[in-house]
Amino acid sequence: MPDFRLRVFQSVARHLSFTKAAQELFITQPAITKHIRELERSYAQRLFERRGNRVTLTEAGRLLLTHADAVESLHQQLTDQLHGLHAEAAGRLRLGASTTLAQYVLPPILPGFQARFPHIELTLYNGNSEQIAESLLHGHIDLGFVEGQVKNRDLHYEPLLDDELVAVRRATPAGPPPAPLPLIEALRHPLVLRERGSGTLEVLEFALRTHKVKLSDLKVALYLDNTEAIKSYLEAAADCLGFVSKQALKKDIEAGRLEIVPVQNLTLARQFEAVWLQGQPLAAPARRFLLYAQQAFSQS
Repeated sequence: MPDFRLRVFQSVARHLSFTKAAQELFITQPAITKHIRELERSYAQRLFERRGNRVTLTEAGRLLLTHADAVESLHQQLTDQLHGLHAEAAGRLRLGASTTLAQYVLPPILPGFQARFPHIELTLYNGNSEQIAESLLHGHIDLGFVEGQVKNRDLHYEPLLDDELVAVRRATPAGPPPAPLPLIEALRHPLVLRERGSGTLEVLEFALRTHKVKLSDLKVALYLDNTEAIKSYLEAAADCLGFVSKQALKKDIEAGRLEIVPVQNLTLARQFEAVWLQGQPLAAPARRFLLYAQQAFSQS
């Protein structure tokens, strides 16, 4: 099995953040620092440059990352082949999912998958759709799940589950408007939106283009990088509207914290998709998870 310190190094190199690496690997930040220092002593080379909060790879770090990725790939191939001798589903599976999928859609099906395939070591990386695509292209994850309109020609996309974005605001005593708001009226409110590169923002941007409305025309109160932050902000900002997946709102609507605001002539349907490298077959653990997810969502 590859040295765990190499996994730590790969995680820091991917995120360029000791904090995010600690979160991904479920160990403390001091432990991350300790593993990196041990590697640097072992190779007598600095692997990262640290300037304040900024982390960058040194030339030695870039060289080590190339070989660490190769070692990981060879180990995965060996694991698949050895377990394939007796048809046991095992190995390491690195999933990546955009925020809505990682927070609300995939977690409920993970325990069932782990119970069925206990020998598959499962990790889930969270990023926006653009970051998931980059992680696939650089070999940092095996299978991705994204939403959005923009496609990368080097990746293969397969539909998984339908979704819809809705306008949402802090719950009011009167409840949602009795009739849909005209689009122009809805867009007069300060808006709380997801960040650039997110599939959520792409869907909204494409829909507004059909009405000849650009993002630069909108009154944006804030861009945030996750749905939970948007919902929390909306609870404290009475006049704001946000655009959020219905998948993320069930508990908030039931608890009376937020309410959906219908908007005339604004359809924000989208599709969650599985994604992997174009022209490359999925390894056995990834194939099994994709099939399991497709079956689970077809029954929901």
